Amino acid sequence: MFHDRILGESEVNGIPLRVLAHLGDAVFDLYVRELEILTTFSARQMHHKVTAVVRAARQAELLDAISARLTEKEDDIVRRARNLKPAGYRKSGQGAYRKATAFESLLGYLYLTDRERLLEVLSVSMEAAAKPQEASGDS
Repeated sequence: MFHDRILGESEVNGIPLRVLAHLGDAVFDLYVRELEILTTFSARQMHHKVTAVVRAARQAELLDAISARLTEKEDDIVRRARNLKPAGYRKSGQGAYRKATAFESLLGYLYLTDRERLLEVLSVSMEAAAKPQEASGDS
């Protein structure tokens, strides 16, 4: 990724969860784009493939798929971020949006504190993303 500085727990604890989510959103989008770059033949095709994975409803499903593998600290971040008040209207619905924010916050936290763990979580998430999507409402 872009820098190799890893932050300490006390430094990261001072960063608002919404800021971690914003960072995590960018990390996830870049990660998925990097995976797709060799398998797509046009920017439009890549955009469609990437947006199918990075949209809020799918991120909510990915969080559900990896939640059993999270550490206690990661679970705490997810819980606190999921409880953030949604910022504005979202097409995906409030529940999915809250879970997506939690997923993104987790990724932002791991990006700043533990790159190896970040790659583990992203890998498990992409394994889950490769599985067929379930019908809505089964969360």
